[in-house]
Amino acid sequence: MLVVIAVFSFLPAVVPFPLEIDQHFIAAILTVIGFSMNDTVIVFDRIREDSRTLRGKTKAEIINKAVNETLPRTIMTSLTVFLTILILFLVGGEVTKGFAFAMLIGVVTGTYSSIFVAAPILIDLARKKPLGAADADSVKPVLKKKNVVLTPKA
Repeated sequence: MLVVIAVFSFLPAVVPFPLEIDQHFIAAILTVIGFSMNDTVIVFDRIREDSRTLRGKTKAEIINKAVNETLPRTIMTSLTVFLTILILFLVGGEVTKGFAFAMLIGVVTGTYSSIFVAAPILIDLARKKPLGAADADSVKPVLKKKNVVLTPKA
């Protein structure tokens, strides 16, 4: 999001189409946030799954395996969205150029940050905590119910 805002701030005199901050720009920013969050959640979910199955591995090995497993899916999704937005940018009218331009920048930087920025930050922030495990203080005890067997009436 910050990269898109920076590009829109520094390039209005360079590009041949208007880079206005309007409702289309806000829609593009919100879409980029959602797209990037979705990619990050998928990578982190795979890290959580792999942390349960790869018990003897280090955090870096688990995160590397998880990123490598989700990389083809992430690249295919991002490439599909990028090509669609690129066609909208090239063929669309003047009204959609700013939106499409913001989306093009956002998809590229969002994909990059989901793969190459989020995982290293996780390694740095979770040095002393195990991957995929919750804090003992935040987990509420689960009350067990007795098994009740219902018998049909005759």
